[in-house]
Amino acid sequence: MDRSFVFLNHGSFGAVPYPVLEKQHKLRLHMESQPVRFFQRELDDLLLVARERLAGFIGGDPEGLVFVPNATTGVNTVLKSLRFQSRDEILVTNHTYNACKNVVDFVAARDLCQVKVVTVPFPTESAATVKDVILNSITHRTRLLLIDHVTSPTALIFPVREIVGELEALGVDVLVDGAHAPGMIPLDMHDINAAYYTGNCHKWLCAPKGSAFLYIREDKRKHIRPLTTSHGANSLRKDKSFLHLEFDWTGTGDYTPYVLIPDSIDFLASLYPGGIEELMKRNHEKALEAKDMICRALEVPPPCPDHMNGSMAAIPLLPLQPPNKTAGEILDPVQEKLYHEFGIEVPIVAWPACDQRLVRISAQAYNAFGDYLALVQALRSIFLD
Repeated sequence: MDRSFVFLNHGSFGAVPYPVLEKQHKLRLHMESQPVRFFQRELDDLLLVARERLAGFIGGDPEGLVFVPNATTGVNTVLKSLRFQSRDEILVTNHTYNACKNVVDFVAARDLCQVKVVTVPFPTESAATVKDVILNSITHRTRLLLIDHVTSPTALIFPVREIVGELEALGVDVLVDGAHAPGMIPLDMHDINAAYYTGNCHKWLCAPKGSAFLYIREDKRKHIRPLTTSHGANSLRKDKSFLHLEFDWTGTGDYTPYVLIPDSIDFLASLYPGGIEELMKRNHEKALEAKDMICRALEVPPPCPDHMNGSMAAIPLLPLQPPNKTAGEILDPVQEKLYHEFGIEVPIVAWPACDQRLVRISAQAYNAFGDYLALVQALRSIFLD
């Protein structure tokens, strides 16, 4: 990390440990030294090792796990593999990640089906509120729910296991966008039991950029095809499943981010005696401490119960003040001010669903109390002085 900045935005893109970067560089040199050897003789075994290790980490069956570059690709893969009827409804919430909402809208326009947006309030009183609001929105037309495990704009942990259980009993499939979940909160694919679950490894697991997974429940695997059709579609090989034949090779590219997922897991597990579980606990406690400090400084009530935050928290900035980002601007002016004048990298989220701005903090092993104190002082300078 560039230590000339206070970096409080691990949630956007993660950060790769230096030893993993070194190994990736060596692996790329090895690949380029004899590409045929790497792609045609070695890659299958490397992917198998990575898949089995990651499946064990997320509590899933390796046969149901495929690699994708990011969770948005995972959402695209599922939605574009499915076909909907005009009477069908796809449910999303107002917390749904914008890129994934765009995919839903694309598929709805393609199949002439309906999109229903469920309003989950923020600030939020409880996880039960989230569950009740969603369950009360289900109708006989609902075919699929796309739901975040950890929401991007509001940093809330949604009770996906409970929601999946209720919806499966009603015959409604659930696609979980778990972009932030791996490495932030414990996962168990068998326990969650969603039809589809996709998550990033390059965020809280700190794997190289472009490493994510899609987990498909056994009864749904025959329906899901990769976005790119390649050699696996008519392969005669019998040593791999059709699912892996299609997903393991979608064309020439850099497969090292997938291969190095086990190295990232090992690195994080080595940081504390309690392994990744202790890291997640420390990050959670750090995020809560920072959230409370910012809320007190800005005189804003906590927007959610502590158990609904993992290693991130989102705090409203000046409630009643709408986002002031204008057309053509990529970043909010407050975010740019924090960056250029205070040396702080933290997202100011313009969230139209609540017509206000949020500051979203992240907590990772490299963050310290002084990072959040610097943010508080900067925010007070901008909004209160």
